Parts: sequence; C-alpha cells; structure tokens
Amino acid sequence: MTMTNTLTYKPANVGRWLVWGAFAVILIVAPLIFNKGASLSILSQIGTVMIFSLSYNMLLGQGGMLSFGHAVYSGLGAFFAIHAMNLATAGTIWMPVTLIPLVGGLAGMFFGILFGYVTTKKSGTTFAMITLGIVELVFACSLMFPEFFGGEGGISTNRVYGEKFLGITYGPQIQVYYLIAFWLFISTIGMYAFTQTPLGRIINAVRDNPERVEFIGYDTQWARYLTLILSGFFAGISGGLSAINFEIVSAENVSALRSGGVLLFTFIGGIGFFFGPMIGAIIGVFLTVMLSEYTTAWQLYLGVFFILIVMYAPGGIASILMMNLRVAKYGKFRRIWPHLWASCAMAGVALFGIVMMIEMLYHLTLDAANGTEMKLFGFTVDTAAPSGWFAAAVLLAVGGFGFWHARKSFQQAWGDVNSEIEELIRREQA
Repeated sequence: MTMTNTLTYKPANVGRWLVWGAFAVILIVAPLIFNKGASLSILSQIGTVMIFSLSYNMLLGQGGMLSFGHAVYSGLGAFFAIHAMNLATAGTIWMPVTLIPLVGGLAGMFFGILFGYVTTKKSGTTFAMITLGIVELVFACSLMFPEFFGGEGGISTNRVYGEKFLGITYGPQIQVYYLIAFWLFISTIGMYAFTQTPLGRIINAVRDNPERVEFIGYDTQWARYLTLILSGFFAGISGGLSAINFEIVSAENVSALRSGGVLLFTFIGGIGFFFGPMIGAIIGVFLTVMLSEYTTAWQLYLGVFFILIVMYAPGGIASILMMNLRVAKYGKFRRIWPHLWASCAMAGVALFGIVMMIEMLYHLTLDAANGTEMKLFGFTVDTAAPSGWFAAAVLLAVGGFGFWHARKSFQQAWGDVNSEIEELIRREQA
C-alpha cells in the first residue's frame, strides 16, 4: 500500500494585510499631521468613540439587537478604571496606566454577564425597552451612591503616577493618544476576528432568521448573551481609555444620552459594514465636539443629518462609499462623476443658504441682547436687516432648483450604470 501526501498552496490574503497595515500607519501618522491646537485631544476622543461604536455594532449590526443602554458597560468600566487609578496612585494596588483599559474591559464584561442574562432573554422591541430600563436604573444609582460614583461631581484622578517606563508618564497628550491608538488597533483586530468565528456567524444568522437557527439546534438566547458579554468587554475598554483621557468620570458616562449618541454615530457610519462605526465615530465627534465650538445649533444639524441618512441612505455613509467603489471597480465612475459633482455643488449652495438662515435665527432668538450683528463665514451680517435673509433665500432657491435639476440626470446615469453592472455580474456568474 502506498501513501501519497498532497501539498496544497493557499495564497496569503495580501489585501487584508495591506488594509491592516494602512490602518496602523494612519494611527501612527495622524498626530504628526494634525498637530495644531486641540487636534490631539480630538483624535484621542475619536479613538475611544471608535472602540465604543464598534462594540455597539456587535449588538446592532451583527446581532440585530437594538440597545438603548450600551453606555452602562462603557460607563461602569470607566468608573472601575478610575478607581483602580486612584488606588494605584495611593499605593494600594499595582496597576500601570497601560493596563487600566483592561480593568475597564473586565468590568464591562462582568456587568455584561450580570445584565445580559436578563436583557437577552427577550429580543426585538422588548430587548430594547429592557436595556432602556437598565440604563435608567444605573443612572439613578449613580446619584444614589456618591461613595462610588462621586455624585454630580463625579470621580477625578491623575493619570501621571508610578515610575516612568522608557520616559513614558502619560502626562503629555501625545502619549495618551498613542496609548488609545494601541488599544484601538488591538480591539479592532479582536472585534473583526469575532466576525470570523462560529459565534460571529451564528449571531448573524440569529439576526436574519432566529427561527431557522433554533431549527438547526442552536440556542439563540445563548448566542445573544455571549455576544453581549464580549461587546461589554470592548465597551469597557473604551470607558477605561476615556477615564485616562479626561481624568474624570461622572454620571453622564452611564446616561441614556450617551447610549443614544453611540446609536446615532453607529447608524450614521453604517451598521452593515464593519468599518461603518469607525466612520460614524469620526463624523459624530466632528458634529458634537468641533461643531459645537462654532455654533449653538449643532444638535439641530446632527438631528437633521441623522434623519437624512435614515431616509436616503439607510446603509450609512459606508454604503455610499461602497456603492461608488463598485462603480469605480467596473470602470464606469467617469459616467456619473459630472452628474454627481453637479448635484453635490448645488446641494452645497442650498446648504449654505439654510445654514445662514438657521444661524441668523438662532442669533435673533438667543443672542439678540448682544446686538443684531454677527460674524457668519467671515462676514459681518445684520440679522435684523432684510439683506442677509434675502441673500440666504436666494442661495437656497438657486441651490434647491439646481439640485432638483441635477438630481434627475444623476439618477438616470446612476440607474443606467448599475443596470449594466448587474448584467455584467450575471454574465460572470453564468
């Protein structure tokens, strides 16, 4: 009897290595490019929100679990992390700052085990309502137990403690950023690896058809429970990093407001794509942190933007990018580019007029005591004079009409191109 050994060659996934390598390079180079003013602080916030949003998408995007209380796991993780920092500062325990996010992650996992056992017994709307009750419960407890939660003032700390390690003290913001970048990279790899595991595949099936999953012998409640525990772990890591970055944790960290924020950011980015929540985190931090420094109407802009995404791009920003990439892949982007550019230009003109009206209206109603004049896009505008309103109305009318006209040609070109692509795909499959 002869035995033959067959060698098989499996080529390396070069594309995946390039993507992860590019992601690491971006994290390393970002603070070298954006190094002015508060850029480092904003980059640090984006990093923590990215982990938070990715962990939330483990529930919503991958498992179909709409949670209104995900801030519980990141917030409680932040509280345990900041207490660990204070104990380490006092010399009670040994815990370097580098490992503090792991304390937050373990705390988030613990409360995922505790609360998830109750919440995942139900699915759908019932699950969402239970999570809303959990977050309100924890928020109320944060005010009832000031010894642990610090009351309305919260708990503060100092992240600079212990001996230096290779000159790293985490006093400078750049060092904190690279710590966040390190944990972001590791956490992103971990959450992506989860999508490739049997549990990650089963939770996708539970999202799409839970009855069929039960027919083949899997416990849907157990799959949701395990996924929530892992999601709580990564949410806790983001909470621990937030405690290091801000050096304070308050009741707001476990509020329904923060849970609603991560829901908005994740949906805006795109729950159907792994990288969607990362895009949503960038946009969310821009709208809530950077935009709030320039206008008091930032919440209005965020709400309108979210409504537009839900109505016209329910797949999020990521879906828009992927659809255009597919058109570019088949070499047909040049056919839609002129129409796309014209539509975006006209929409920008209309948006300019709308923003002028909103800012002038806000100034008249909220800041009129300081005079009717205001600075708007580098110009001085008298909100009580008709000239400013007339200019805004003209921009809105011209942009609106131009967008309505350009949209027709864009839709026609877009439909033709995608029909041709579908025909090519059918031929390839045949």
